[in-house]
Amino acid sequence: MQRSVLVTGANRGIGLAVARAFAAAGDRVTATYRTTPPPGDLFAVACDVTDTGAVDRAFNAAEQRHGPVEVVVANAGITRDALLARMSDDDFTGVVDTNLTAAYRVARRAVPAMLDARRGRLVFISSSVALAGEAGQVNYAAAKAGLIGLARSLTRELAPHGITANVVAPGYTETDMTAAVDEQQRAAWCARIPVGRPAQPAEIAAAVVFVADAAYLTGAVLPVDGGAAMGH
Repeated sequence: MQRSVLVTGANRGIGLAVARAFAAAGDRVTATYRTTPPPGDLFAVACDVTDTGAVDRAFNAAEQRHGPVEVVVANAGITRDALLARMSDDDFTGVVDTNLTAAYRVARRAVPAMLDARRGRLVFISSSVALAGEAGQVNYAAAKAGLIGLARSLTRELAPHGITANVVAPGYTETDMTAAVDEQQRAAWCARIPVGRPAQPAEIAAAVVFVADAAYLTGAVLPVDGGAAMGH
C-alpha cells in the first residue's frame, strides 16, 4: 500500500537516499530541504526544521499533495565540531536545536493524524557517536543520544495506538558532510570499523525502509555502522 512519507533534510546524503528508497518502493514522498532542493523529480518543500511554523507549512504541503503523513523520517542535522573548552553556547544549542528539538517538532506535528488513523511510523536518524561518543562532538553526540530517549518515550505513549518510534544510528557514511574530512581522519575512522569501510547512503536507507515496514519493532536502536559501536 502506498504511504505518504515525509523525510526532513532530504536534499543530499542519507536523507536523499532515504527519500529515493521510499519513492522506489512506490510511496508518495515529500522531501524537505533548507536551502537547496534535492535533484530529480521528488516532491520537495523548503523547511527550516528549527522553525515551528515552517514545519507546519511543510506538513500542510505534504498533506495537500499526498494525504496525511503516515511515515516520518527525522533526518535533518548539522555539525559544529569543537573541543569542549572551545565550544560556544551557540555551537552547542544550535546543534541540539537542529538535531534533537527539531525531531520533537516534527513528531509533534505528525502524531495527531497518526492517532486518528491508528497507525504511523516515526524514524529518527541518530548516529553511532550517540552510542560510543566522539571527541570534539559533545554537542552532536548529546543531541543524537537524545533521540533515543525521545523515541523510547514516544513508544511508551504511542505503541498502544499502532504508532512505532525507532532510531537508526548510522556510522561513518560517505556523504558531502564527511567528504570534507582529511584523509588521515578518514583512515582512522575506517580502522575502527570491523567491516573496514564507510557505509554508502543507500545502505542506511535500506535500514530505514525496513524499520518503517516493521509493525512489531518499536523503541529500538538499529546501528548501521559496520560494527563500529559494538557493545554500546
